[in-house]
Order: sequence, then C-alpha cells, then structure tokens
Amino acid sequence: MQRCDIGLHVSPKEMAMQRKESGLHVNPSDETIRLGPLAVRFLVTGENSNGSVAAFEVNVPGGQRLAAPAHSHDHYEETIYGIDGVLTWTVDGKQIDVGPGQALCIPRGAVHRFDNHGIQDAKALCVITPAAIGPQYFREAAEVINAAAGGPPNRTKMAEILRRHGLTPAPPQA
Repeated sequence: MQRCDIGLHVSPKEMAMQRKESGLHVNPSDETIRLGPLAVRFLVTGENSNGSVAAFEVNVPGGQRLAAPAHSHDHYEETIYGIDGVLTWTVDGKQIDVGPGQALCIPRGAVHRFDNHGIQDAKALCVITPAAIGPQYFREAAEVINAAAGGPPNRTKMAEILRRHGLTPAPPQA
C-alpha cells in the first residue's frame, strides 16, 4: 500500500487505475524511430508535458558515427545520461566520454555531435528542456539518412531539416 496525498491508503493497482483515468501513464509517447543503425525511442514529448520536457533514448551500435551533421540549438538545453556503453560527445571541439551513470548538459549554442568509438553498443537517455524538438525532427532526418543506404546523407536536405526544427548545422570541417 502507498500513502496518497490526502492520507488514504491506496493499493498500487488502484493508483494505476487512477493514473489511467487521468490520462497519465508510463512512456506516453513510446515511439521508436530508426535512423540507419541508430534507434531513437521517445518516452515523453512536449505534447505529453505541456512543452516542459522531451525525453528519448538513443541506441548506438558499436563503431557507429552520427550520420547527421554537428549542430547547435539556441532554444533548449540537452542533457545526456549514459545507460550502457560509452558515447563520445564532441562539444565545442572538446571530446567528452559519457558512460553508464554519467551525465552531460549541453548548453544552448554549443556545437555538438556524438560517436560510439567502442565495440559495445551504447544507450543514453537524452532530455530536452524545454521540449523544443520532438519525434517529427527524427522522422524527417530518418527519411534522408535511410535513403542514403549507409552512405553520407544529403547534407543540403539534412541542413534544411535541422533549420526547420530550430537547430543550426555546423559548417563542414576541413
């Protein structure tokens, strides 16, 4: 039994029924989007949180690089929490490894990207505050990345998608 706010004892089953009736439930978004070998699984979107937060898992097989270009965003912070394996994030030119139990907050305006340099698959939780980006960005990016069939995606199309969703593509590296 768990204690309710008003002092009554309510069973976990009754609490679950109350949450269901109120529209609350675990992983309200629960959508997986495949971007080539990477998978993004949205757990919470802005629609589920009144725009306050979006949360998604990213699964990156060993040895994979992010196909999308490095980018920045001026309208939200992105916090990364390592679950499995290690992702190497490059933030404003500095490489930072994020492994299980570690967190990295990427501030607004910082140019960043990530890669999995290891052989182990990696999984991280990404939290966007406020929820200025959602599944639609990843759906559109997936179309371009998947159309490239393992090759480099069309940079012009990717830049258009990034800009449309409030991200700024970084200039190509020499």
